[in-house]
Amino acid sequence: MTEALSRYDRVLGCLVGGAVGDALGYQVEFDAWRFIEEEFGPGGVTEMRYNRVSDDTQMTLFTVEGLLLAQPGGEVESVREAYLRWLETQREPMPPLASEGLAAQPWLYARRAPGNACISGLAHGARPGVNPNSKGCGTVMRSAPFGLRFSPAEAYRLAEECSMLTHGHPTAGSSAGAFAMITAHLMNGEAPQKAVSETMLHLRRTLDRSETADALQQAYALAGTVPPGPNTCAPLGEGWVAEEALAIAVYCLLGTDEVRDGLVASVSHGGDSDSTGAILGNLYGAAYGHAALPREWASQVEGREVITALAGLLAEA
Repeated sequence: MTEALSRYDRVLGCLVGGAVGDALGYQVEFDAWRFIEEEFGPGGVTEMRYNRVSDDTQMTLFTVEGLLLAQPGGEVESVREAYLRWLETQREPMPPLASEGLAAQPWLYARRAPGNACISGLAHGARPGVNPNSKGCGTVMRSAPFGLRFSPAEAYRLAEECSMLTHGHPTAGSSAGAFAMITAHLMNGEAPQKAVSETMLHLRRTLDRSETADALQQAYALAGTVPPGPNTCAPLGEGWVAEEALAIAVYCLLGTDEVRDGLVASVSHGGDSDSTGAILGNLYGAAYGHAALPREWASQVEGREVITALAGLLAEA
């Protein structure tokens, strides 16, 4: 068991940590490792030169809002409606008159390379069955809040169902569900190794989850042999698809409890650096609490006041 922390500490740490990892990685998203090394040096992305978050944090916050507004049993529909509100922030330059909640926040109207499947799936009504061949990581990076609110099994179920609002591939659902389940185990005070192991056992129950289970198995093995560092996650892929993004974050989580070093490793690679950083930041925050995050990054990340307010509401719910 990890050190006893309050529920609020873990919730705040998870949401702020995700934003921190997102902002770190967004600085180099789409860049190959050789260009990152030229720009930041061989140590990787060790500076937050810009505090901007991407669609990863935006959608995570709308997931929180959807869960806060949901009636028992109506979580999927409430999250769907929240994602449709997020979609409008990607279409309009500023909040319309009489906007409420997150839709009234001007900073959330910035378009920061949103995922194609997220946009198209929502534009087509956000109903199960859309984009049947898509397994991009857009389902994973927004799913930590399910683990902050529900038991591990329920968090898995809801994250998997909500992934189908934009991505129809089974691996997109199982990866989102696995991420939410690991987060829920961490919220319960379980050590990262146990949280991941329990989730892997859950995944192995059916064959349609095998891609996610295999990716986590690779992450587990790599963490035991190669300490996380700049570009050491390359054997796991680049993070554009769901199981790879989750595997990279889990590799860093299991490989080191030094939060700064892990975050640097999670974004210092060619590929979807903001998503892998955001997922790891969520996991670190749920595991070790807000105080474990590097203070200079956590204090300046974009949207911190709104994130803090949502964390308070979610922790009380």
